[in-house]
Amino acid sequence: MNKKLTLWILLFSLIPWWVAACSSPAALSGRRERLKLVASTTIVGDVVRQVAGESAELVILIPTGSDPHTFEPRPQDIAALSEADVVFINGLHLEEALNPALESNVRGRLVAVSDGIQALPFNTEDESLGEAEHAAGDPHTWMDPNNVIIWVQNIAAALAQIDPQNSEAYQRNAEAYTAELKTLDNWILQQVAQIPQEQRKLVSDHATFGYFAKAYGFEQVGLVVPALSTNAAPSAQDLASLENNIRSQGVKAIFVDYAINPALSQQVAADTGAQVVFVYTGSLGESGSQADTYLGFMRYNVSAIVEVLK
Repeated sequence: MNKKLTLWILLFSLIPWWVAACSSPAALSGRRERLKLVASTTIVGDVVRQVAGESAELVILIPTGSDPHTFEPRPQDIAALSEADVVFINGLHLEEALNPALESNVRGRLVAVSDGIQALPFNTEDESLGEAEHAAGDPHTWMDPNNVIIWVQNIAAALAQIDPQNSEAYQRNAEAYTAELKTLDNWILQQVAQIPQEQRKLVSDHATFGYFAKAYGFEQVGLVVPALSTNAAPSAQDLASLENNIRSQGVKAIFVDYAINPALSQQVAADTGAQVVFVYTGSLGESGSQADTYLGFMRYNVSAIVEVLK
């Protein structure tokens, strides 16, 4: 057999492989080998990373310590949105400020990880919220790890659909991380059991603990800012009512996000004898902190709550 014939046989044998490669979803859409993913918040991003593993490049839009209700995307964020194969958001109007950028720039798939979660209603008369946001309910679904299991399912399904060749890897990652979330839930139940039922009362800087309270038997008895967003401001009447509530119910602590100016909470604490306790609610902690992953974030918060209330 001469060399020319051998070469033609080799070329023909490669045709089926070439056709399959060119007709895959990634090839047809011009995607690179590794998926390009965008996540709105550090918390969403960490969960996406657990499921996607090393099969994707991930950009997180809203930096650590920033308020997702008010974040304004930068030029590099707009570029990342336009190049992404999948954009993952929390949903339930958490990223309301991002809507114009999402509507104008997302060319890939947009996935709300909280889809399928039964949203809690807001226990607040926040006048800054629009009718749609009130109707959507409380977006802070991540404060219960059982909800994050639903996130994981949504993320794995979206990745498998866009990248079926790696679907088994995504499923394995999802199952492994789900097991960690179930372990976390059991650990929280054990820790919370140290707090007498009558002491399970939460006052926080704004409305973030609804899902946590429902899952673990707490009562939300007050908000320093009776709103979803940290931008709202309480009236003098609101503060007076809160302080009376704290005194009458013997509330021990006010839980304040590290990223929020604590001055108002400290004033209420000084007036009532309560203690200000710092926690993470809207984003993970800085890299290297105890709260730089979702699992660490929840363990840190629960430990802080149990320590002051037990």
